[in-house]
Parts: sequence; structure tokens; C-alpha cells
Amino acid sequence: MRRGRLWRGRIPRAALIVVAALTTAVVVAAPASAQEPAPPGRYVAMGDSYTAGPLVPIQTGKPVGCLRSTNNYPALVAKGLAFTTSQDVSCSGATTANLAGPQGTGLGTNAPQLDALGPDVSLVTLGIGGNDIGFVSIIVDCATRSPVRPSGAACHDHYTAGGTDELAARIDATAPKIAAALAAITQRAPQARVLLVGYPALLPDTGAGCFPVVPFSAGDVAYLRGVEKQLNTMLADQAAAAGVGYVDTYTPSIGHDMCADHGTRWIEGLIPTSPAAPAHPNAAGMRGMADAVLGQPVPSSNVA
Repeated sequence: MRRGRLWRGRIPRAALIVVAALTTAVVVAAPASAQEPAPPGRYVAMGDSYTAGPLVPIQTGKPVGCLRSTNNYPALVAKGLAFTTSQDVSCSGATTANLAGPQGTGLGTNAPQLDALGPDVSLVTLGIGGNDIGFVSIIVDCATRSPVRPSGAACHDHYTAGGTDELAARIDATAPKIAAALAAITQRAPQARVLLVGYPALLPDTGAGCFPVVPFSAGDVAYLRGVEKQLNTMLADQAAAAGVGYVDTYTPSIGHDMCADHGTRWIEGLIPTSPAAPAHPNAAGMRGMADAVLGQPVPSSNVA
């Protein structure tokens, strides 16, 4: 098989607007090598902004509001596996509801992502679930609350008030939605290898973080790190239950989080220093995610 192998004080309003806008652009597949047969069937990429690649150059496709990049991981996977036919229907802000239903973006409507599937599809990647638990609102809320108590854990205290962890409950409530999505994919593309793609590390895997550059207190860094790991564990569990593959993008991204140096980080902070949406993968992050997908047993031009 081939392999393609913030600053002391308040968060600027513009950064939070960009992040919030993500709640409310088509990959060109590289031709197969002349010396090799084309891979079987089609590749379809589905998912949210961590798949689409908002603000990563070059933005293209329709609807414009999906903010897809020609250098997102689906584009790199399609090239790495020499698919001659691929379709990226991912869209920034997507939830599991937008797999079976249309998604309005403010700049056009994205058709139900499942509509791209069919019996001729040999590979499907899906990256979804973050918006179901309220990823953007969590980031904005914690970036507002945490700096008020830099030696405490205001974000953690907010979401666990009353003795119940609200974010853990959201993750639990999302699990059956992921299960239903995977069932729908395997039904519509029965011949396809299906890969559920997890989320890369947003924050350092250990330690207190990098307040105030990333404006989360040490206590909230630990809490939010745990929330992301819970989300990824749920996704991995649902993939196993459905009999599909799970792509761990967290492990290879350790050390490349928002606190990493420019040039090393894969995830931009709330004030990006490379072209990407705040708290989202940049081009290097997309390359890392693509490598994680390409490291899986997937259909390629060398597979009969």
C-alpha cells in the first residue's frame, strides 16, 4: 500500500468572532501514476471544520461558507492514494444532523453529506462530533471565564456546577448519533472502507498550558484536555462497535498543540500566526492528519 506519508488581558473580539462564525471550497484529486492502475471506486470525505480546513490556503468549492481547503487532509489523502475520483463534502460547523440533512452556512447551503455516497465508493473518511458537543461555544466561553481566575479553574467549575459534568453528558449524548451515522454510511456505501477520524491535540498533553498566550488556566487546561480525550475515546469506541476503522490523530499531534512554537504547532491559537481558523489545524496539521489516515489499511492504487 502506498503512503503519502494569546497575551495578557482580554481576547480580541475579532478572534472570538472568527471562532464563533464557524458554528453557524471542492478537492481536486491528483491523477494516478501512469505506471499504476487507478484505485477502485471513489473516495468521499465527510465531516466538520477539522476536515474542511477553514482559512487554510487555498479556499475553494461550493458552498463558499463551508470553507474547504485544497490542502485539507482529504485532498492530501486523495493525492497520496492516487484516487482519480474523490469528493469532499465536509463543511465547517457541521454536526451529525448535517450528514442526513442540509446545512445552511450563511454563504450557501451544503447538501446532506450522505448524499455523496453510493455503491461505487471504496473509501469514506468521517470527522464529526466536536460541534455536537458545542466545540466553538466551549472555546469562547472558557477563553472568557478562565482569565478571570488564572489560578483557578473557572471553566471547569462552570461546566461541573451542581455535581454533573455537562460536557461529559454531551459526549455521552453524541455517541448514539455517531453510531447512527456510521450505520448510514455502511448502508449507503457497502463496499467502502470506512474510517472515523479523531481530533488532534488542541492543548499540551501534559503540564499547565501557556497562559496567557492561550488564555486557559492550568486547571482548565487539564479539564479541557480530559474532555477532548473523552470525546476521542467515545469516537474510537463507536468505530469499534460499528466494525469500522478509527484514525488516532491525537497521538501524532502531541507536541504540536496551540502552545507549541510557530513552525512546530499544528493547531493555531486564538490569534493564528499561520493561515487557519483559530483553534483549528493549519496546513502542517492537515498534513499530520493526512499521514495518520494514510497509515491505515485503506484502498490504494496497489489494491485490487
